[in-house]
Amino acid sequence: MNGYSSHTYSLYNEDGERHWVHFQFKTDQGIENLDPDEAEKLAGKNPHYHREDLWEAIEEGNYPTWTLKVQIMPEEEAEEVDYNPFDITRVWPHDDYPLIEVGTMELNENPDNFFQDIEEAAFSPAHTVPGIAHSPDKMLQGRIPSYDDAHRYRIGTNFEDVPVNRPKNADVSNYHQNGTMRSDGNNDGGPNYEPNSFGGPVEKPEVEQPPLSIEGDADRYEAAERIDDFKQPGDMFRDVMDEEQKEHLMDNFADDMEPVDEEIQQRQIGHFYKADPRWGRGVADRLGIDIEAAIDDELLAIDDDEIAHAPIVEELRE
Repeated sequence: MNGYSSHTYSLYNEDGERHWVHFQFKTDQGIENLDPDEAEKLAGKNPHYHREDLWEAIEEGNYPTWTLKVQIMPEEEAEEVDYNPFDITRVWPHDDYPLIEVGTMELNENPDNFFQDIEEAAFSPAHTVPGIAHSPDKMLQGRIPSYDDAHRYRIGTNFEDVPVNRPKNADVSNYHQNGTMRSDGNNDGGPNYEPNSFGGPVEKPEVEQPPLSIEGDADRYEAAERIDDFKQPGDMFRDVMDEEQKEHLMDNFADDMEPVDEEIQQRQIGHFYKADPRWGRGVADRLGIDIEAAIDDELLAIDDDEIAHAPIVEELRE
């Protein structure tokens, strides 16, 4: 399967130039999915099927690889596109921001100690290297502090001192001291403040990210500007998915919606229909719902091929 940063991050250089970026790890093995029946059987028979498959492939020397690609958006263009580029639910069109190949990630070694190397691993979007930083992505801003909070609860205050979480080719220079399970000399008893007169670590302004220009009033707003919650899902359904994937998608939605009240089923079918009529009809048929009861008459009157671009759809989508 592929891996996506989902969030928008930023890249910056020594000249203070910033670009927004999406990271994507594209599998070199190809994508194969399980249908719901197979997945249900495996969940009971061998819930660690995928982990076992990965382990055995690496043991046999059949190392899986992913190609890292990025999409790059100049900072000023974020104000010009007709969608919110910092919204985790949006994609950047490849025609506008084509994928640029960066390198390859290869998994070529299994852990010697599963608990030490896997269970104690602590990943966090707060951990970046010089040249990579964050963005106004709201979900990302929430995750920056919350992941470390979760690690402190799950592993301990000094989770960053666990070997698997320490940098491999650099020294850690900070003023963290004390806390449960501290066992690395505790910064040799030096001061825990900066600046100081004892030669402690100092900030490196040369790797500081450039300032972010912010305008406007801070307030609570309805997220209506530049928002269309249906066009991108509809494009994915029509142009990206093959026939088998479309059928699986509609099957899965119908299965999950089956125990829901009919009023809510109708409302959700209306959302699917606004993205693509076939999507809405497919789920409605599987649930035995009358499509005319779920869809506005004005919307039903529009030809299926035109619905993605019809002016009335823009109003009904609000």
